[in-house]
Parts: sequence; structure tokens; C-alpha cells
Amino acid sequence: MGEIFNTNYRAYGTRRLQAELRKQGITVSRRRIGRIMAKNGWVSKYTCKKYCIHTEKSNESPVGNELNREFNIGQPRKILVTDLTYVRVKQRWHYLCVIVDISNREIVGRSAGRHKTAALVMQAMSQIPMNLQTIELFHSDRGKEFDNHLIDECLTAFGIKRSLSRKGCPYDNAIAESTFKAVKTEFVSNTIFDSLAQLKLEFNH
Repeated sequence: MGEIFNTNYRAYGTRRLQAELRKQGITVSRRRIGRIMAKNGWVSKYTCKKYCIHTEKSNESPVGNELNREFNIGQPRKILVTDLTYVRVKQRWHYLCVIVDISNREIVGRSAGRHKTAALVMQAMSQIPMNLQTIELFHSDRGKEFDNHLIDECLTAFGIKRSLSRKGCPYDNAIAESTFKAVKTEFVSNTIFDSLAQLKLEFNH
């Protein structure tokens, strides 16, 4: 699968990969392909083509991209990446936050809520089943729910170094992006949530 993905210029998503595998006589569900893509940090170029890297001074922050797309290094419980996505509950958008250990692509923290805020990120961090002082690097995009004083204070308290993607460049946070593609394929797709309580119950199951 990796050979197909790379030889096609990293442009294929789950649907195209499934079709190519079928041509080779291999039957694999899109959900499983999504899990494999998430585990390996593969993100289709077409998923990201609407984004571009902004280099204007106003988009820069003193915090740099310390992770620098080095997704296949690191010991367990040392480097975490995080991101948020949205899901519809009745007629309103709600949000999911995940925190992923890049060493094994395991989701170690998660939360769901009505608002896209730092508090939602803190809820996910509170679920991490490890000593936070063992974590060396915490990577995210530059959304204000991540790049703010509340998260800064938490990371500083535990001696965790911060890393931020370049603005408008989802490739810099490919592990989290791929994880959410798998989450949406397996968890969100074709599911109707009637309440936040139901969303939390099923997301945390």
C-alpha cells in the first residue's frame, strides 16, 4: 500500500487506494486503509491542496516547528501531536480533540464539546494516562485553542516544549490529520448524534 501511495505522488486517498488494491486482487475496507494511513502519517495531497503556506510576518510566531515532520522518530510517551475537528450534533457543530503519541499512533487523550477552545484541549490533556513530565514535545497547529496562555502555562508547568506547524500547512501535523481522517471514516461517517452526551459516550468508548 505504501508503494502505491508513494508512486502516485502521495495523491491517493482511501477510495483510490482501495481501487488500486482491488486491481491487484486484494480486498481491503476503506476503514482499514484509513487506519493504516493514520498509523503511517499518510495524507493525500488532495486533502491539503486548498491550503497554502503563508510566509507573511503577521503569520509568524516565536514558537517554531520543532517537530519538523519527523514523524517516525521518538520513544513512546515522548512526543505528542494534537488537533481538532468538527462533527454535527443535530443542527449544530460540535468539536472533537485528540492527542496522539507519534511513536505508535495511539490516541492517548480525547475530548468532545460544543466550543473550539483551549478548555477542550485541556480536557483531552487531562485524559492522558501517563506522567506528563515524561513528555518532551507537544505539537499542534497555530489555532488559538492551542497557541494561548492556558496551554502555555500547562506545558511550562510540566517542562514540555511546544512545537507549532507553519500557518496553513497541514502537512506539518500529518499524524493528527490522518488520525482524524480515520476517526471520521470509522466513527463519524453515517452517524447521527442526538446530543453532546451521546457524542461523548460514543467517542470515549
